[in-house]
Formats: sequence, structure tokens, C-alpha cells
Amino acid sequence: MTTSPSRPVVLCLSGHDPSGGAGLQADIEALLAQGCHAAPAVTALTVQDTVNVSDFRVLDRDWVLAQARAVIADLPVAAVKLGMLGSVEMVDTVVEIMQALPGVPLVCDPVLRAGGGGALGKDDVGYAMRERLLPIARIATPNLPEARILAELPEGTADQCAEKLLPFAEYLLITGGHGDEQEVHNRLYGRDGLRETFTCQRLPGSYHGSGCTLASALSGRLALGEELVSAVRSALDYTWRCLRDAEAPGRGQYVPRRLPLDFCS
Repeated sequence: MTTSPSRPVVLCLSGHDPSGGAGLQADIEALLAQGCHAAPAVTALTVQDTVNVSDFRVLDRDWVLAQARAVIADLPVAAVKLGMLGSVEMVDTVVEIMQALPGVPLVCDPVLRAGGGGALGKDDVGYAMRERLLPIARIATPNLPEARILAELPEGTADQCAEKLLPFAEYLLITGGHGDEQEVHNRLYGRDGLRETFTCQRLPGSYHGSGCTLASALSGRLALGEELVSAVRSALDYTWRCLRDAEAPGRGQYVPRRLPLDFCS
């Protein structure tokens, strides 16, 4: 039997969404679409649907460490993608995991609120992520409301939040789309002075799992060896297409269509 070359492996540390719109299922689908292999390690269980989240439970750190260590011992991890962590203890757990992966790019999606607005962690989780995870991440991908929480600037602009956060983060991608503007402006900032804005057409409606989709696609592009700015552009373009083709399986937000309809045919 002949075997194909192995796809790049991305370790995903995130929560489980039983609706399938966000969380680890979103990670898996987006990474498959990039030609990568997702290795999902569950950090939290949630009770949510396409409308909102009503409850969550963070897993014991020993279980998360065991999952990650099993993957690291067996598979050549090319990138790590973070989603929902839910507690300060889980932030520290990720720091410990990354110590075993020197040089591996970490994409930090600071999941602090569900798409419907429900909290996915206490306020001190955002502070811990800023202080301990942003410094070891290759790039963080907050939306503007999350960037305001991380920067402790409730009314801050993307530029103001970036100024506050760049001492911690090497690169920041602050995504837009949360106002009533006709065009969405996604802004990439680098501690090295990089400033680049990616503009796309605003789509109608609201979406469940768009941030997960973007961060996973970006981690996949980095795992494939794509240069950072190009990887950001590729991930944003892919995410926009997923939102354009989104479906409405439930009573709430649209769910991005991350895989083509004929993917398994």
C-alpha cells in the first residue's frame, strides 16, 4: 500500500460546542479545508446552541495535559490553535503545554464571549491571557469587543487597543464587523511597526463560529509554512467565503459553511 505525504498537524485546544457551529468542530472543518490534520484536545464542555451559551464546564487540567501530551508524543505538531479556555488555570495549562513545543507557532483566539453575548469565562481570564499567552503567541485574533476586554478599554478603537496590547503580543489581528459599517475592516498590527488593513464586503446577518473559523484557518496556513501576512489574507478570504455560503440549521445565528457540499463524495 502506498501512502500520501502526511498533512501538517495542528493541535487545537478549545471547547466543545454541541451545536457544531463553533469550538472544536469548527476547528476541525476549517483545518480540513486548508489541507491540515486537526488534533483536537477538549478544554471545556459547553451548553449552547446557535442562539447563545447557557452554561459551561472547564475540564480538569490533568485531563487537558494528558490529551496534549499524547498528541505531542505521537504527532509532529506544526502549529497550535487556542479557542475557549474558560479559566485562569487553563491559561497556565496552555503555557505548560507550549513549553514542550518550542518554535511552534501559536494562534490565540481569545474566546471570552459567545456569539450571542454569553460569557465564556470570568473577567480575570482575559487578563491572564493578555499577561501569559499573548507573549508566547505568534498572533492573537480578537474581534473588537474581545480586544477591548483584553486592553481594558471599554470604548477603545482598534488602534487604541492595539497600542495597549502590542507590548504583550508580537502580532494582532483585530477583526471588525461589529458596527453598522458597509465594509468590514480587519486590521493587522505588528510590534515591528506593521500596519495593514484588509477590507471586505459586509454580509447580512450574524454568524456562530466565525472567529473559530478564522483562527483555525490561519493556524493551518502557518502550519503549511505560509508567511504571516499572506496567511492572514488567505484565512480572511476563506472565512468570508464560509460566511457568504453560511446556512441556518437552527433558530439563531448562521453557521459558516467551512467545507464544500461535495467534500465527502
